[in-house]
Amino acid sequence: MSQGINVVGLYVNDQDEALEFYVGKLGFRVHTDVRNGAYRWLTVQHPQQPSFQLGLFTPGPPMHDEATAQTLRAMVAKGAMPPLVLTVADCRATYGQLQALGVEFTQEPVERFGSIDAGFRDPAGNGWKMIQAAEGSK
Repeated sequence: MSQGINVVGLYVNDQDEALEFYVGKLGFRVHTDVRNGAYRWLTVQHPQQPSFQLGLFTPGPPMHDEATAQTLRAMVAKGAMPPLVLTVADCRATYGQLQALGVEFTQEPVERFGSIDAGFRDPAGNGWKMIQAAEGSK
């Protein structure tokens, strides 16, 4: 039996805006985009990780009532959700490329502990760390 984590979800305000960000700016590709009434199951994949999906979900029914959905949207907007990590071969070069595409960074590339990292947020407020691993580590 094969087991493992297949999808990790993020809460976003607008799935079309999130899709443009993750596909148009970060280079992910659409894996699944289906609707069931007002509900939309939207997942994207990093091209180098085809077995892993990032779900771009809006808070609300059928998972949450409206009060909970409002709370979740506010928490995401404040950057209160746990950050995600994107590994890159060259943090400074990727920083320049993504900045040219309009990605707004919260932290320029900084060298620390032998690695280089930068921070950015998606349009909903989800925080990301972009990390170039130290040479010789994996």
